[in-house]
Amino acid sequence: MDVLLNRIFFPTSFNELFSVWNQNPSAQPYAGGTVLLWKQSKTIIDLPPVIICLDNMQELQNITRTEHYLEIGSMVKLNKIIKLGKIVPEVLCDCIENIGGVQLRNVATIGGNICCTARLLDIPAPLVALDAQYEFRGAQSSRWVSAVRFHSEEDIDTLEKKEILTRIRLPLNRWDYSMYKKFFSEDIYDHKTVTFLAKAQKNILSDIKIVCKGDTIVRNKNAEGILIGCHLPLYRKTAADFVENWKEFLANNEEIDEFSKYEIINCIEINVYNLTE
Repeated sequence: MDVLLNRIFFPTSFNELFSVWNQNPSAQPYAGGTVLLWKQSKTIIDLPPVIICLDNMQELQNITRTEHYLEIGSMVKLNKIIKLGKIVPEVLCDCIENIGGVQLRNVATIGGNICCTARLLDIPAPLVALDAQYEFRGAQSSRWVSAVRFHSEEDIDTLEKKEILTRIRLPLNRWDYSMYKKFFSEDIYDHKTVTFLAKAQKNILSDIKIVCKGDTIVRNKNAEGILIGCHLPLYRKTAADFVENWKEFLANNEEIDEFSKYEIINCIEINVYNLTE
């Protein structure tokens, strides 16, 4: 009996891509391949029967900047984003620099990190905090989806089939205070992150966002409301109330272990008290 070989397609245009996909409905889009090869240790790796490799899709590798936005193609490699320099928000650069080693970042793509279905990877959390938008393109149309909506449990199961993430749009907002922290555990694949952003206008805190990543995206909007509109530097009592609100919020979260809750609270506490000085 003949062994069935894997079939790999290399489209160069969206017309080619969706033509192949329509003819092969079970085909697996392939970006950097790091998620597909995750935890495979065999000499001969297991691959899907039909692969649509996106390497030759030049439009997915474009990077453009306007007065208000930075747009990054979904096939842009992670190290290339780091090399863009100060135009990239600091928390996103810090996040990417903490993903694997140089070799992995030379292969892995930003779109692959966002669209991984096996588990929530690192990049979505800072993108949610930065109010990023994702463009998805299908055979007949395209649409923009906020990172907040895409990574919410309510929406992720309702996304249409046969769409490709084409680009990520980042608002070029100025943040006066930003921090990204990654916590490792004994299982190197099980870690948590905290993204902390704050901005002020005339010594009044106009916006603050704290986005945590565990198995899901975690954000406490009620706590953020405590600080928005407060004068800087913050009163220590206000900062303490903020931390207590977060403690109560995480106490009801059964998806985060107690040690990780401690690490997250400690990180939030340090950063919010930095705004009291």
